[in-house]
Amino acid sequence: MRIAVIDLGTNTFHLLIAETAGNQLEILYKTNVPVKLGEGRINDNIIIPAAFERGVNCLETFSHTIAEYEIDEIRAMATSAVRSAENGQDFVDAVKERTGISIQTISGNEEAELIYQGVKLSGAITEVSLIMDIGGGSVEFILCDTQKLIWKKSYNIGAARLMQQFFKSDPIADEEKNAILFHIQNQLADLFDICEKYRPIILIGSAGAFETFAELMIRKNNLKTAINTAKTFAFNFDDYIATSIKLLNATHHERAEMPGMIPLRVDMIVIAALITNYVLGRCKINRLMLSTYDLKMGVLASKL
Repeated sequence: MRIAVIDLGTNTFHLLIAETAGNQLEILYKTNVPVKLGEGRINDNIIIPAAFERGVNCLETFSHTIAEYEIDEIRAMATSAVRSAENGQDFVDAVKERTGISIQTISGNEEAELIYQGVKLSGAITEVSLIMDIGGGSVEFILCDTQKLIWKKSYNIGAARLMQQFFKSDPIADEEKNAILFHIQNQLADLFDICEKYRPIILIGSAGAFETFAELMIRKNNLKTAINTAKTFAFNFDDYIATSIKLLNATHHERAEMPGMIPLRVDMIVIAALITNYVLGRCKINRLMLSTYDLKMGVLASKL
């Protein structure tokens, strides 16, 4: 069976085309486009006209690619930016009209479930783990062990939301960091309660910002790992902490010049580092792993 999975993230739209047969999976094509659907007014729950048009144009391009692969099924998933926008349904309707692609706007809970299934497929879960997926609109947390998903929740504290609300200085000012930490501390109270009970010993970062963290460290240390083909990557924890502190103290220009940095994440990586470090500290976790498998692979996992 040949399936196309589209993940309409707040920052990036992804297209993955795969062939499944029994429990075998072959990736035929994958790409991502920095659409920035949450640009400008995500906290006002509006997709601005320029972002709206970029999104539809991107999906028109995706539809041409899909047509070349003779697909049996298309699964298009819209997440935080679309589900929270007052004109989110208008966007879904415009895409259907111009491309024929039917978009399913999924809840935060459904998003967390698919992320869990994707990470599980990567083989990253080997003990009691806290999975974290930092999107532009929302951040998902999943507590799990090797056998089951224990708890999951999606929070509207994505990097684009926090950046638009708090991040005004270059480099980020201490008062802005403190305002962000105060905000997420209040939001994540139930996460810290459940982690106190189950005590996860590793944080698994799902794709996105964690791939950028990994790329920065791979380039810095001249490692042989290729993130685009790896399923997982185990961070040297002290190296991660040093890298994250460097990111927090750097200017926009200094971050942009770091080998391994992609333009989309030059500023959002600051928010990602802040949230990640806070969660690691509050949950007393000192091990960190990347799973390159995320929501898209979670969709495919249900086909195996």
